[in-house]
Amino acid sequence: MALETCGSCLSCLLVPLALWSIVVNILLYFPNGKAPHPAGYQLPNHEWYFEGICFSGVMILLLAAILITLECSAFHRCCQSESCNKTYRSFISIVLALLGIAFSGYSCIISTLHLIQGPFCNSSSGWNYIFKDTAGGYLTDYPAWTKCTEPANIVEWNIILLSILIALSGLQLIICILKVAAELKRTLCGTYSVFVQAGIL
Repeated sequence: MALETCGSCLSCLLVPLALWSIVVNILLYFPNGKAPHPAGYQLPNHEWYFEGICFSGVMILLLAAILITLECSAFHRCCQSESCNKTYRSFISIVLALLGIAFSGYSCIISTLHLIQGPFCNSSSGWNYIFKDTAGGYLTDYPAWTKCTEPANIVEWNIILLSILIALSGLQLIICILKVAAELKRTLCGTYSVFVQAGIL
């Protein structure tokens, strides 16, 4: 009952998470919070996946808007009966929530992979992904962070922002899974009650 009741508020929680994902992903384009990049610097390859801006950002925002519209009591009826209307809305909500799982899951996986890869930075050997062969071991090897000389504090900047992006997309993933569970419970229980009433009659 609690899951079914809370299902209507889950969509609203996706909105701030999506907005924050967009903001955090945009900040990744500005190492150390500065727009000018040092000579030889290029944006890391993961910046072109747009996992935070597009997938856990804009796409989740659109899905949340549609889900909120579906839950509105003024939504136009698709059938003559109220039960048909509710079933139809639940089915669409499940499909949208499954898409949300795919989008947020993609963002979470891509952000994790690039957190493990490490930032693109300048070191004694030139511009490169100097931590790519450490399998994420650099995350706890704090003295190794000093190998990145440019941009300043790029390792900390990437770790903090990518960790936040992973957390945001992870929360979106959990919310979408709960949304699917809530809608399935609502649909199956509603269908079951209809069958029981039909059997009694």
